[in-house]
Order: sequence, then C-alpha cells, then structure tokens
Amino acid sequence: MEYNVENLFDCRHDSLKHDGEFLPGGVRGWNYHRFQHKLNAIAKVILAASAGQVPDVVGLCEVENDYCLERLVKHSPLREAKYRYVMTRSEDARGIDVAVLYQPHTFRLITSQSVRIPLNKEIGNRPTRDILHVSGKVVSGDTLDILMCHMPSRAGGKQQSEPYRLWAAECLKRVTDSLSTVRACPYLVIMGDFNDYPSDRSIREVLGAVRPGSSVSPDALYNLMDGRPRGTYRHRGEWGVLDQLIVSGTLLEGKRNLHTSYEQAGILEFPFLLQPDETYGGMKPFRTYRGMRYQGGYSDHLPVFMDITLPDF
Repeated sequence: MEYNVENLFDCRHDSLKHDGEFLPGGVRGWNYHRFQHKLNAIAKVILAASAGQVPDVVGLCEVENDYCLERLVKHSPLREAKYRYVMTRSEDARGIDVAVLYQPHTFRLITSQSVRIPLNKEIGNRPTRDILHVSGKVVSGDTLDILMCHMPSRAGGKQQSEPYRLWAAECLKRVTDSLSTVRACPYLVIMGDFNDYPSDRSIREVLGAVRPGSSVSPDALYNLMDGRPRGTYRHRGEWGVLDQLIVSGTLLEGKRNLHTSYEQAGILEFPFLLQPDETYGGMKPFRTYRGMRYQGGYSDHLPVFMDITLPDF
C-alpha cells in the first residue's frame, strides 16, 4: 500500500526546516490535538485496507520525522499491528520525507538506504526528497526490493518544474538498472507520489513504465496505475493518477514464486475518504484543511494498493 498522507507534521519547530506553518503559533493553528487526530486518521485508513490482516508493507509520503512515525506505530490504533519502519532524512526544504512501514514477520528487513537526488546545476539547485530503497525477505524466502519515492512537486507549473522530475526519474532508473544487474531474479516494486501522470515523460519515457499487456518482458517496468478510472488526486474537478505502483516484469510473468497482476492492484476509494466538491461537482478527497480552515479530514490523495501472490507451502 502507498499513501501520501499530506503534511504529517509534529508540533515542534525544526530550526533547519520551513515548518512554521504547522506549529501551534502558525497560520494553520496546528496543535497536539490535531496532530493526534491526524495519526488516528492515517491508522484508520491502513486498518481499513486490511482483509484479514494489515498490509505487509505501507509506503508513506509527506512525513516530517521519526517522532511522527513513532507516535503512529505506537500511540494510535495502529499500535496493535506492531509495525516497524524506516525513513529518509533528506534535504527537502519543508522537512518532509518518505517512509516504509513493514510487518517484520512477513517482510524481514535485509537493508535500507536513502538514495540522494544530486543537485543539477543545469536545471537549478533545488533539493528534493531522497528515494528510499528497502530490501526484505518475504515468507517464501524471496527478496523483494521496494523503492519509495516522492518526486519533485509541480510548483511553478508543469513545464517549469518538469526538468526536476525528469532528473529524479533518471536517478531512479539508474537504481532499478543496477538492481536488475545484481539480482538473479529481481522483484522490484516502485511506489510513491510521482507528481506526474502515467503518460508523462518521467514515467513513460525515462522509466519506460507502461500498462502491462498480453505479454511482458522480465527486464521491463510496468505501471499498474496506468489506465485507472478516476484517480488518486483531484485538481479543479479533474481526477488524475499521481500515485504510481510500478513493478518489474518478473512479478507479472506468472511463472515465478512471486506474482501480481493489473487486476490485483487499484485505488482505495473508501467513502469516508471523500467529500462533495461544492465547486466542480462530484466527489473529492477529504483533506485535513480546506485552504487554511481546519476540517479534520484525511489527505488530498487517495491510497493505492497491490496484492502479491506467494506460492503455497
């Protein structure tokens, strides 16, 4: 499961980050009560996604720090799930990072590392979130590599900001190419908020990720979110898929130990995650804030999920 939780900040000031908006004295009036409500809301979404058991792996975008995750896994309704976590500590100006929660009995952590997106003087020196690379053994004994991403935003418009996402996608592609070389049978899952749609250049051209068809190549990448109705994010009345689940062809072949398919992935559209769109009609994600007005919702994104089938034992 992947979920952009939209601004999970604690209530304490980090002098190295621009987090003043989410402080008790800030413009949003953020406080401990609202922070705890946000944690409970995220826990509710993750628990609602379970079908007999909680998701084995959950990727989160827009988390400020370890304190937020400690409170989430130990002091929210999620505490009974006994999740552990790893996260990045990137140079993002606002101080938001990506994280992965995992169930240690079904995903035994081997290693985790942050992949820094180097500054590129040709397009401008604007730091962004690291990519989180997590490797773990699943119960079949196979290794699953997860790359959790939050690509550069569209601030300033798509055309002006696109070079940053293309550069980040190039860095990500180098990681996937390296893993495909060193793994005998690479099982790769790339997930996160790409701030681009499946048809955009960063995904379609740089990563080469397309919707799976009747035949797949084990060396290629496939986007399980391409072609989905509605989307994970709504802008001015239009739905679009910004949150992607991209997998290596080895997970789609059907003759390996681990297997998934286009039909085993989707967007979680729980009714409590949506509210009426009074401006454009229809429904939209139920956010924590509407502008600067607190309304106690969940996020401006909807979560995405994928089931992976393991062999019977």
